[in-house]
Amino acid sequence: MTKRTALVTGASRGIGLACAKSLAAAGHKVVLAARNLDKLEHAAVAIRAEGGEALVQPIDLASPESIQESIKQAIAAAGPIHILVNNAGVTKDGLSMRMKLEDFTSVIQTNLTGAFLAAQGVMPGMMKERWGRIINIASVVGEMGNAGQANYVSSKAGLIGLTKTLAQELASRGITVNAITPGFIETDMTAVLTDEVKEKMLNVIPLKRFGKAEDIAASVAFLASEGAGYITGHVLRVNGGMYL
Repeated sequence: MTKRTALVTGASRGIGLACAKSLAAAGHKVVLAARNLDKLEHAAVAIRAEGGEALVQPIDLASPESIQESIKQAIAAAGPIHILVNNAGVTKDGLSMRMKLEDFTSVIQTNLTGAFLAAQGVMPGMMKERWGRIINIASVVGEMGNAGQANYVSSKAGLIGLTKTLAQELASRGITVNAITPGFIETDMTAVLTDEVKEKMLNVIPLKRFGKAEDIAASVAFLASEGAGYITGHVLRVNGGMYL
């Protein structure tokens, strides 16, 4: 297997950390990117303890300047980025009628604009290498909608559209662009939900269990592999059947 360099955003915990571990286990060098440097360092130590190669890179997906500088530093430290996993995301839920403009735009800025700028930052290197994998972590709600999440849903639906457009633009350079839409995954973000909400969600999942971060990580590792070289513009639903 050819060893590649992967940049994973939101890699300090949850799905992002699981993706980084999975890519490292597959033999890739991983750059862990997130806002919290201490958590990144802790994650990197865990990966190295398992024999993986990991570097850390602070990044703020809400800041175009931070994204540009972080990718520049990551490339300087780790070499060209061959695999980008756009995983970082935030939520600021509320009903549309009362949602503040700031809460709408800030979620779009991080989840969608940030992902676009990260992809834009690694494109030149991928195009030069004529090989690349961009994997966008969207969400099941980006396909089905969800009351109280107009900002988050819009950002994730936009990420799906961005995936399909970039797939068309970059295919001739050997770069694939795909999206994964996780369903209900057990993470810190979902842990705060009430038991009543969790039970309601479980009732609409045919597999009758919540997903784990490792379920998403396995899909990321596949889409990043040589074996997925003829798959692009695809939206892979990893949701236990809750949306078909």
